[in-house]
Amino acid sequence: MSSQGDRPAETTRLDLLDCTLRDGMYAVDFQLDEKFVTGLLTRLNQTPVTRIEVGHGLGLEAERTGVTACNIGHRRWGELAGATLSAKPWGMFAQPDFTRLETVEGLVKEGMTFLRVGVEPDRVADHLGYLRQATEVCDEVYLNLMKSSATPVDRFVDALADVPDAVTGVYVVDSYGAMLPDTVTEYVSAVRRHFDVVGFHGHDNLGLANVNSITAYEAGAGIVDATLNGIGRGSGNASLEAIAGILKLSRGDLFDYRELARIAEYAHINMDAVREDRTMQVLGAVIGIHSGFFPLVERLAEEFGIDPARLMETAVEIADHSPRKDDFRSAAARCCAA
Repeated sequence: MSSQGDRPAETTRLDLLDCTLRDGMYAVDFQLDEKFVTGLLTRLNQTPVTRIEVGHGLGLEAERTGVTACNIGHRRWGELAGATLSAKPWGMFAQPDFTRLETVEGLVKEGMTFLRVGVEPDRVADHLGYLRQATEVCDEVYLNLMKSSATPVDRFVDALADVPDAVTGVYVVDSYGAMLPDTVTEYVSAVRRHFDVVGFHGHDNLGLANVNSITAYEAGAGIVDATLNGIGRGSGNASLEAIAGILKLSRGDLFDYRELARIAEYAHINMDAVREDRTMQVLGAVIGIHSGFFPLVERLAEEFGIDPARLMETAVEIADHSPRKDDFRSAAARCCAA
């Protein structure tokens, strides 16, 4: 961990990362027409957007866990990105539990320039070796701290003590879409005191993704993620064209908001999003449950005749960190016994 002392958090540059073709893949059940993908990448290549992320929403080789595979495999994603993004660095998302580093190395040889490694804060220590090896095969590696708000900020920063110096930056990730602007400032500022590069990835369960993204930038985040039309997992992400528009009003037209608005409409027309349960999105944000557990919550609630909110709240009480599968089953049993 590199210390920055008490320097000001102000940043002079913002990198806007488009992850429509990664996080947005959840919203279309990981299935997209290649012709549309090529058209979208070609148009994004001509904008000031800084970098592009593509691939399976859950991460490289997620299909190894049994989840739905992308109809576009990771090698094909690399081919499409390489053929269209002549002016943009492109990368993919990884999770140590299923993404093999030899796969990452192969993609780097094909032109991939950055990798984002998703890990929950309480498991960072378990994956330090993976992070170190990742930096040996890819020059630009970011640590994405999933479910950031589930870990108190002091423990959050402590978890980063042994992160290799070769890691390019650390992301605060609002997986629940529940962080308030003051909380975003607290987390980003805390990480910024120790790392040169801080990123922010927001979800929109409570309608705060855009304001939180701008708040993160003002607190010192140098990279902000967003998707066209805000399309993404669950309630979606910060909106790329909206972020560009907000910046136009406050700092100038840094990212050509008009063209991004047109491209967002193109994505809106061509990405037929799977319907999400709005009730669950709001409950998950307020109670602190990741959207990946919603199908399990709904199934257990119906099976045992339990109110989903009560089941979620009980799981949070049981968990020693962010709830996992066994916590929900234990919660169901506790609710039934009460």
